[in-house]
Amino acid sequence: MENNRYIRWFEEVTIEDVPSVGGKNASIGEMYRELTGKGIKVPNGFAITADAYWHVLESADALEELKQTLEGLDTEDVRDLAIRGKKARNIILNADMPDDLWSEIKEAYDELSEQYGPDADVAVRSSATAEDLPNASFAGQQETYLNIHGYHSLKDACIRCFASLFTDRAISYRVNNNFDHFKVGLSIGVMKMVRSDLASSGVMFTIDTDSGFEEVVFITAAYGLGENIVQGLVNPDEFYVFKPTLKKGYKSIIDKKLGEKEIKMIYGRGDSRILTRNVEVPEADRKSFCINDEEILLLAQYAVTIEDHYSRKNGKKVPMDIEWAKDGETGELFIVQARPETVQSQKKKDILETYYLDQKSSVIVTGRSIGRKIAAGRVHVIPDVSRLPSFKPGEVLVADTTTPDWEPIMKKAAAIITNKGGRTCHAAIVSRELGIPAVVGAAGATEKLKTGMEVTASCAEGDVGRVYEGMLDFHTESLDLKDLENTRTEVMMNLGNPEEAFSLSMIPNSGIGLARLEFIISSYIQVHPMALVHPERVADANDAEEIERLTKGYSSKEDYFVEKLSFGVGTIAAAFYPKPVVVRMSDFKSNEYASLLGGRYFEIEESNPMLGFRGASRYYDERYREGFALECRAMKRVREELGLTNLILMIPFCRRVDEAGKVLAEMKKHGLERGKNGLQVYVMCEIPSNVLLIDEFSKYFDGFSIGSNDLTQLTLGVDRDSEILAESFDERDEAVKRIVSMAIQGAKRNGKHSGLCGQAPSDFPEFAEFLVREGIDSISLNPDSVMQIVPRILQTEKDMEKQG
Repeated sequence: MENNRYIRWFEEVTIEDVPSVGGKNASIGEMYRELTGKGIKVPNGFAITADAYWHVLESADALEELKQTLEGLDTEDVRDLAIRGKKARNIILNADMPDDLWSEIKEAYDELSEQYGPDADVAVRSSATAEDLPNASFAGQQETYLNIHGYHSLKDACIRCFASLFTDRAISYRVNNNFDHFKVGLSIGVMKMVRSDLASSGVMFTIDTDSGFEEVVFITAAYGLGENIVQGLVNPDEFYVFKPTLKKGYKSIIDKKLGEKEIKMIYGRGDSRILTRNVEVPEADRKSFCINDEEILLLAQYAVTIEDHYSRKNGKKVPMDIEWAKDGETGELFIVQARPETVQSQKKKDILETYYLDQKSSVIVTGRSIGRKIAAGRVHVIPDVSRLPSFKPGEVLVADTTTPDWEPIMKKAAAIITNKGGRTCHAAIVSRELGIPAVVGAAGATEKLKTGMEVTASCAEGDVGRVYEGMLDFHTESLDLKDLENTRTEVMMNLGNPEEAFSLSMIPNSGIGLARLEFIISSYIQVHPMALVHPERVADANDAEEIERLTKGYSSKEDYFVEKLSFGVGTIAAAFYPKPVVVRMSDFKSNEYASLLGGRYFEIEESNPMLGFRGASRYYDERYREGFALECRAMKRVREELGLTNLILMIPFCRRVDEAGKVLAEMKKHGLERGKNGLQVYVMCEIPSNVLLIDEFSKYFDGFSIGSNDLTQLTLGVDRDSEILAESFDERDEAVKRIVSMAIQGAKRNGKHSGLCGQAPSDFPEFAEFLVREGIDSISLNPDSVMQIVPRILQTEKDMEKQG
């Protein structure tokens, strides 16, 4: 096949060949040539060049007719776009394929069948010559045909691919991105199918698709062929892998979320004209992850290798958007597509825009939040494509799911809400590209949300997107990060919700001064640790049933707690790696523990829980010792299995010096030995005894984190929850400032780290100034106050320099 005019085998194609074979084929060729030798599996195939497309048009004398069809088109007129698009496609569908071109395609297909077996099943994929560029993905604009066998089906699929250059969405997309319709050609990729219909497939990114955090691989996975994920017809499994420790050989899966995966796309029956079909996934399979940990890690390694390769070629970091498939016959994992990620990687990193909801109302539906924005408007439920022309700018688009055909109206929407879909579905990808908030996988949205209803879609509250009743007030804050100076005093942050970690890591910081376990336990785990160790003691049938539901699929209930807690903490530690992340071991009060599932069977009623059985006193007591063991197992997993050794552990409410020894001994029993593998252990300095005996406590701990809330309460004798005494609770009181000063000086005297993680410096800039003047090592602030307090810290440091 040396004299081919229109065929290029993947091994002959590089990333430089976009003008000839389009973005998809150029990328596949690049990987086939350059990366199969590095262990990445890519199915073989060939490209039908863009010259073939022009040859078809010229042979049918169709070019002038196409130009006339699109002349004067207004893409805002959806009806006119549909009429003209259909006419343009028919012009190409009615064109005959020239004999010389078809002869070359048949010959190449025969050669591929020699490699893979007679009548090879192939994917026939469109590859436009202007797609997969760094600032315009063109993803999903043209058609793909799967499970194509034999000459007749292959010829038909090729002609349909050529015609799909003029789908309504492709025409609209080119107009919006200022591409000339007749300077964009279409190549076709013919690639051996991976039998993922018998296994699973998905999409992965080498960047977090919502926050733009660049140090993770984000993987989605569902059973069957990959079209369902892209089209948003399934809610897939989701996985995060942390790249820096993956490269060091750690099993660095920092999060896993189980998707519903209700359907899967498989091959059509026998000789049926139906090439693919969707079938229901059995209940047991839905409740299991569709790939195992070894496969997750292998895919992540593939992704990192691909990103590194493209980054070297471009001379800068290039986050990638990658499609993968698992072959159910061989068990092998294949890469079937890779392109530059075109949304987060293009955003300016020196401007941080944050949305804040000023009001709350009843929540109508929830789903996965896409982006970090908020929008309000009137609902418009669109049941199918035929209703698209009725959509008006500024409305909230509500649909079962979206496809590329919907894109002409999606750009007009205030927000997008779909019943189905995960974070890599079509609605999610397009909404990110357009900068529109979307809530996907919001089950029941098309039933609960009615056309004309006023709603607010909030994607600014973490992973869960919420649709509130009414048009609520919200505001945005923009921060310019370019001109910020570094402070000598370390400015750290307080954080409890792992879902906010990636985006908050963009704020200039020195790490996390206080990461609380309580949010992770109450929101992710929901069960009292002791109820997982001793489920037989949970007498309430409803509680027992819910615990069984939550822990289903785990080899033990204890493993459920350990994995969930390690994922939450691991996500925070990864987001700020290699900066220190100080994690406080659990500090629920007994009444708060009792509110967890099964909790009332393990907790006593106390008249004053704030001063009762909490913090360090629980860890070595028989009533909670086994629960603390689970906490220790989780922290050990984060440090040793995930490789996140930037994790520092902190003990709360340690009343006596002998108690410090007991807690450290308990931790050592569970593999957390202070000093081993660089493990540092801090103590909350929040009880007057911690300050008065700081020299003695220093023998047991590496640092002191002043908890100004409790230290104020116990210094002034004021219940910090009392409304009557609210005015008396003031961290700026001279007695409190004096005991804080004693703590800072005592830590210095003993060569220990001193920090403060209470509320005071976030609320009172003058308190932050006081801490700087006292020489504190770090101040940990609430994220929303960092940018307000940093200038005050800088000014104080400059004033101190002038004063000598």
